[in-house]
Amino acid sequence: MTAAPPPAELDRDTWPIAVCMHGFAPVAADGTALHDAAPERWDAVFRQVAALGFTAIELADSHVRPADLEPTRREELLSIARSHGVTPLSVHVQRQSVIQPGRGEENLAYAHRTIDAAAELGLQVFSTGLHQPFTEAQRQALWFWTAPGPVDPDDAETRALAVRRLRELGEHAASVGLPMSLEMYEDTYLGTADSAVRLIEEIGLDNVGLNPDIGNLVRLHRPIENWREMHEKTLPYANYWHVKNYARDEAGDRSWFSSTPTSLELGLIDYRAMVARAVELGFRGPFLMEQYGGDSLGVCATNRRYLQSLLPEPAGA
Repeated sequence: MTAAPPPAELDRDTWPIAVCMHGFAPVAADGTALHDAAPERWDAVFRQVAALGFTAIELADSHVRPADLEPTRREELLSIARSHGVTPLSVHVQRQSVIQPGRGEENLAYAHRTIDAAAELGLQVFSTGLHQPFTEAQRQALWFWTAPGPVDPDDAETRALAVRRLRELGEHAASVGLPMSLEMYEDTYLGTADSAVRLIEEIGLDNVGLNPDIGNLVRLHRPIENWREMHEKTLPYANYWHVKNYARDEAGDRSWFSSTPTSLELGLIDYRAMVARAVELGFRGPFLMEQYGGDSLGVCATNRRYLQSLLPEPAGA
């Protein structure tokens, strides 16, 4: 099975919009991981997704690892999803950096296996990044982004290694017809607009683009770049987009900062303006509704309806 591209002409009724898996526990009360769960539990996941009006889902490897499923289980996953009218649209490999100290080569091999699994499942996007596993401080914090995490070194040799390994993955993805998208994330080589754009240009492959998840940066309790300027720089390189928003406040003298998750419509980022700009620049990639805290699934559904109102109307409407 090969990856199917999205329709050439997209509008608010046809644009691929997937939901994240944050609303589902990765491990059940009985200790069973969702990855290893019985078909009945997978069925309950896709039933809820469909009930909220979603027809697509991102498979996050925090919950389900396509690379580590037996072929029969991958087929079972597809079958259950399709029975509810839900399409697994993308796979997101997170916190498995190809330059993670002591694990970079292992993570690279895992990413290659994930690309093959994504192609077998007929997914539309292979998504990853350079963020690493949580520190102990992040695991203990109410919101993990308020505690310090790993930092990519300011070192030309390590950056060059990241470029080589990500280019290797991009070439593999291209060979099976998949775009590869790299998620923006603080303190990595994808942590500022200029560095992220430069990384894409250094990789130099047509199928490798950015996931301009600038919500990851807006939520930080520290000084940040201007969110409008970040979008202006990164949207021309976008091929997949995790969208979420945060209410943000900070002192005029920048002595304190705060943020909390909210809906797309209410947060700091003006998605009405940014989506219009992205479409103007030629963005045609899928969207992923993402939300931390509260009723993640419910907020994602609200956000999907809002996002659809921002997308082009069908021809002749």
